[in-house]
Amino acid sequence: MNDDAVISALQQELDCYQRLAKLAKTQHEHVQNSRTEDLLLVLAQRQQLLEQIAIYEQTIVPAKRDWPQYSSGLSPDQRVMADSLLEKTRQLLEQITTADREDALVLQQRKFNVGRGINQAVAARKFNMNYAAAAYGQKKTALDIHR
Repeated sequence: MNDDAVISALQQELDCYQRLAKLAKTQHEHVQNSRTEDLLLVLAQRQQLLEQIAIYEQTIVPAKRDWPQYSSGLSPDQRVMADSLLEKTRQLLEQITTADREDALVLQQRKFNVGRGINQAVAARKFNMNYAAAAYGQKKTALDIHR
């Protein structure tokens, strides 16, 4: 395995995570402001970045499986750089995951509120129908033959 290829993939992966973090902030703004179409565009951009990360991971994963052995073959400068890239990526991933979790909670709450509003509207309609029937009586649909 080429050490330069792994470090290069780590750098490119970090770049993708930095862009993902920016998109996560943009996503948060769209969620907060209920801009669904813009949110869908951001999600598509995020998907593209995740596909790029998957490509880089193909190079990185073999080194991650046995990191101590891999890093022992690096020069001290390369080892520091590789460890730093991994740590920065881990921090960004944590930040992105936390932001996504918060956005998911906001969206779930909105979904709950919409459902509750629908249920209240249905209940109010039933109440109004029952009230009208009680207040004004049932309509007579048959002919009165006793007259």
